Amino acid sequence: MSTESSYRYTGESPVDLSQLATRVSRVPEQAVITTALEANVATLSDLQAKLYSQRQNGIIIILQGMDTAGKDGLIRHVFSGLNPSGTSVVSFKQPTHLQLDHDFLWRINQALPQRGQIRIFNRSQYEDVLISRVHPEMLLSQNLPGVNTLDDVDDAFFDKRYHDLRHFEKYLRHQGFITIKFFLHLSREEQTHRFERRIEVPSKNWKFSPSDMQERAFWQDYQQAYTQMLENTATKKQPWYLIPADDKGVARLIVSNILVKRLQDLNPAYPTVDPAVQQKLKTTLKQLQEGEL
Repeated sequence: MSTESSYRYTGESPVDLSQLATRVSRVPEQAVITTALEANVATLSDLQAKLYSQRQNGIIIILQGMDTAGKDGLIRHVFSGLNPSGTSVVSFKQPTHLQLDHDFLWRINQALPQRGQIRIFNRSQYEDVLISRVHPEMLLSQNLPGVNTLDDVDDAFFDKRYHDLRHFEKYLRHQGFITIKFFLHLSREEQTHRFERRIEVPSKNWKFSPSDMQERAFWQDYQQAYTQMLENTATKKQPWYLIPADDKGVARLIVSNILVKRLQDLNPAYPTVDPAVQQKLKTTLKQLQEGEL
């Protein structure tokens, strides 16, 4: 599989999603994918244990993509071996009245991980420059200052939000919280196939909602919104990873490869024990072995 840098997008050039591959050119055999993914899960488990014990960095993993892009399945497979005490998932849906009474990043702050933990965002703060860009009318009921008509929801409005998102991640990085962002790039044809499966297979019916078809009608609008989001929020230090998502197994392997690389770059390690404490541990071990304790 290609290296982490093959999928990294830093915003230094425009991105054309219509020309960006949704599949890799050479797909490994399923057995190869399964073996490699299992190895990555084991490595991530070890890295997580070190992160948790060190309690220095917090990891925020963001998954964004169109409906059926495979976010839920990716979470189940890539993070299956991680200790639940140090890993959790937050899904961001339509904001509640309480959340709308605060700034748009308030609910994100409430969901940030503690140091040493990994928190996976299934959708994220980026919904506030995606769905609201496609449906700007939703902002008119949020009591935002200066937003009274649709004319107020213009490029300048979103430029401010892009600015806030970039600086929010910069602030978090300064505090030791690392944000790793994935955009699962799905083709319209593959989305069609996955919706058909949700309808045809009874056990998948619960996943389907008529609202999915309503949003599908805005496919091109979402592609444009994603393009603007990626170009305005990707930086050298806070890149987006653009993942071809038509093949679920390949997408999971690519994401796991990138996560292993990023976490290894942090070089987490178990805390070292003071020599005096080590001596006490040796004494305690000897007493245990001799039955004195």
